[in-house]
Amino acid sequence: MSDQKTALVTGASRGIGAAIAAKLTADGVFVVGTATSDAGAESIAQRLGDQGAGLTLDISDAESVAQVMSRVGEIASAPLVLVNNAGITKDNLLMRMSEAEWSDVIDTNLSGAFRVTKPVLRGMLKARWGRIINVGSVVGRLGNPGQGNYVASKAGLEGFTRSLAMEVASRGVTVNAVAPGFIATDMTEALTEDQTKIMLERIPLGRMGEADEIAGTVSFLCSQSAGYITGQTVQVNGGLLFG
Repeated sequence: MSDQKTALVTGASRGIGAAIAAKLTADGVFVVGTATSDAGAESIAQRLGDQGAGLTLDISDAESVAQVMSRVGEIASAPLVLVNNAGITKDNLLMRMSEAEWSDVIDTNLSGAFRVTKPVLRGMLKARWGRIINVGSVVGRLGNPGQGNYVASKAGLEGFTRSLAMEVASRGVTVNAVAPGFIATDMTEALTEDQTKIMLERIPLGRMGEADEIAGTVSFLCSQSAGYITGQTVQVNGGLLFG
């Protein structure tokens, strides 16, 4: 087996996840990217070529996670880098939010990170080296009307990050979160001109971030140079939130 490190990146078919997968392959890491559909997984495989693979994964389903972990073991070395990026939104005002809208988002965004992280820990602890990056959101600190479920999941992910960092630090495994602000993706392209204008007025740098800027931050946190950073949430938001 090659000494090349393997990274598992969830939600890698588009946007921030695709940028992270591309950056890590450029760093010389073999990337297994996941998507919720077979078509998404195939698009990942085509983009990454010989430097990666694409697999179909539903992080809300424990059996799906188990199957993917088994498959990863067949095509690559045990992942020493994990990027928990996959997530969903089901926005609604709390007065109107259904049980399903609440539980689906929490179960995917927060419990999904638990399901994926747990099985990769054994390999990291054995190797006495690992990098876990959880992709949160600036709204995990700011809050956002109509996103009580999403905000709760991202705030919970930060707490999960800090607790796990304490548990695995003695084995050389670091655990950090990256919290993007407003990033130019296909999701933000759906905003109206007025919505975009209002959003940009709140950002001191006066622009949306780029997916590559999030990927660069993740890349650094995965590197040897970031070995003394753990339990942190790195805000990448153009000054929308300080601290």
